[in-house]
Parts: sequence; structure tokens; C-alpha cells
Amino acid sequence: MTRKYTTFAEFWPFYLQEHSKPRTRALHYIGTTLVVAIAAYALFSGRYWWFAAMPLAGYFFAWAAHFAVEKNRPATFTYPLWSLVADFRMWWLWLTGRMGKELRQLGITVQKPEPETEQ
Repeated sequence: MTRKYTTFAEFWPFYLQEHSKPRTRALHYIGTTLVVAIAAYALFSGRYWWFAAMPLAGYFFAWAAHFAVEKNRPATFTYPLWSLVADFRMWWLWLTGRMGKELRQLGITVQKPEPETEQ
């Protein structure tokens, strides 16, 4: 049975555990940075139709990370609003250099990327 989270404070550690691989978080950071850049461009250029590209940019990188790297189900399928908020929180902590500290404080085991083998 899957646990139901009733507060964002309960959800946050779960969200970070679902993003334990550095490559997963990196792909999220790329997508979120693109979302912010697209929003700024749309706003400042007056080309508001660019806002429509924001979900595509964000979800493409996030879902690629979950399916190809982390190999888990994106939390956004069950908790769409909290996942969006958590993604921006994770991005901000990364930008401000506090992501590692946050992971350690919550006792999140950081998975190392698997070494690539030569063939």
C-alpha cells in the first residue's frame, strides 16, 4: 500500500528520496531552468504563446530522469501541485548551494551514478 501524504512537510523527504541520483536532479535542474527562461522570455518579449512551452520543457527533462535514470514513477502523477512546488524548492536549494545540506539533514541517501563500462 502506498503512503498518502497529507502535508508538504511530510511529502518533501519522500520527494527528495525519489530524486536521490545526481543525474536525476541535474535533469530536473535543466528543465526547471528552461521553464524559468521561457517564462522570462515570454513575459519580456510579449510573445505570450511561449508560456505554452513551459510544461513541455519542464516535464520532458523530469520524466526522462525518472524513467531513464531513477527508474521510478514521477511523484507528479500522484501529487501534481506539491511536486511542482518541490521541484522549484529543490532547484532553489541547488542554485543557492544548499541542496547537499538539505539531503544530509533529512537523512536522504544519495545514490551515486553507476559507472559506465567500456565495451
